[in-house]
Amino acid sequence: MIKHGMILAAGIGKRMQPLTLKTPKPLLEVNKISLLERAMNLLIDYGVEEISINVHHLSDQIEKFIKEKNFKAQINISKEIETLLDTGGGIFKGTKHFDDNPFFVINPDTLWSKRYIDEIKKLEENYFKNNSPVLMLVNKKLSIDKSFKGDFNLINNKISRDKKNEYIFTGLQITKRSYLASEKSEVFSMNKIWDDLIRNKGLYGIESLLEFYHLNTQEMYKKISNMEITD
Repeated sequence: MIKHGMILAAGIGKRMQPLTLKTPKPLLEVNKISLLERAMNLLIDYGVEEISINVHHLSDQIEKFIKEKNFKAQINISKEIETLLDTGGGIFKGTKHFDDNPFFVINPDTLWSKRYIDEIKKLEENYFKNNSPVLMLVNKKLSIDKSFKGDFNLINNKISRDKKNEYIFTGLQITKRSYLASEKSEVFSMNKIWDDLIRNKGLYGIESLLEFYHLNTQEMYKKISNMEITD
């Protein structure tokens, strides 16, 4: 069972301003639970024992929140104070204590809850079956936000990128540091790693069947906050 996880919490939240001018986006709440806590709870409830969190914007608030909550896991804070390292660079820096153990990466922009436990299990099963990185995708028809154009296609658990893409990346994946180690730049996107894997037919996916709530704009945050959502 995978015991390590990485949470991406270093974003500035520009499209969520003015909400994020004084509060970091991961600490915004839906149903009185912050987006960061939702991501933390999901990983810990699944059995993850060590979690790294990268921070940048208003990082002191996130560090204070983590200390006060006293989560039942070892928490490492990976600071990106001077330079934002993008998704790939942030993950590589933040997971240096994980050796080459597989780990979850989760983006708290998605409204995570215990409803995803069964799907995380399928994600993990797929990883160990193929011994290759795996992403959780969702058909864009299930997204509350209809502006998504789609990131990928998914056929027989293999991921591709095409001119028309029907699936959105949910923000949850499993990978290992060795898949990122060939990248020589300190700042790089996971899209570069994924594209390399797709060229080698080595990127897998599982399909989430849950409605997809993604908080990427102030308008979407307000819309989701006003919906009756059962956690």
